[in-house]
Amino acid sequence: MKVLAGPCVLEDRDTVFRIAEKLKPLSEDKRVEFYFKASFDKANRTSLDSYRGPGLDDGLKLFEEIKKEFGYKLITDIHESHQAAPAAEIMDILQIPAFLCRQTDLLVAAAKTSCIINVKKGQFLAADAMKHPIDKILKTRGVDEVNYQNSLDKNVWLCERGNTFGYGALVVDMRNLLLMKEYAPVIFDATHSVQIPSTGGTTGGNSAFVPSMAKAAAAVGVDGFFFETHVDPSVAKSDGPNMLKVEDLYKTINEIFAIQEALGYNKPLI
Repeated sequence: MKVLAGPCVLEDRDTVFRIAEKLKPLSEDKRVEFYFKASFDKANRTSLDSYRGPGLDDGLKLFEEIKKEFGYKLITDIHESHQAAPAAEIMDILQIPAFLCRQTDLLVAAAKTSCIINVKKGQFLAADAMKHPIDKILKTRGVDEVNYQNSLDKNVWLCERGNTFGYGALVVDMRNLLLMKEYAPVIFDATHSVQIPSTGGTTGGNSAFVPSMAKAAAAVGVDGFFFETHVDPSVAKSDGPNMLKVEDLYKTINEIFAIQEALGYNKPLI
């Protein structure tokens, strides 16, 4: 099972390394293919005054330190096409943010790297619309037909986080997880699925719902999970309200494995 986990954004070095250290048992779990997740720049913050991260150059240097210290595979967002090539020198997965999932230049630039690409479904799109971003990436990588196997072979994933309908919360339609698997392996973003976007000057959420959402997605049969986690979400510099404490993350993952075992998902889905 794929597990993508880490802080929302790269904070100070000490905090990031504390979180990375706490995730070592997860990285050593033989049932898990682990990727350490964080963003070097949160370019879509609600407020101009919100913390965005250290930026591309300093962020990649910190990621390089994490890889050297812990041996982790790494995932980060990119927001502009020029970021793809330098990020690919360090990262194992390039993530396309939900708001940018239709941006052709960004998708093509990512596809030209050797990285896995994880495309988040836009909150404004139906599941079947995600065939088109996958098509752009696969064609750039020399494949004409969009299907699960081709995406698996070419290291292209889709990520679901829910839809917004104008009343300030995200809603996950579990049917989308199955519909999107026609096109690519599907990662369920459990922590962003409970966001309450733009509550005042920041994004809110309710992390109490995260374990239930993750367990529901496990029962559906997704290929992996995305979690944002922190040693103390109350002081996180981004997305704290929908994060899990590291200890709660481990409990949730154990419950996911119990569901997979009960349903016969005994082998890695990717």
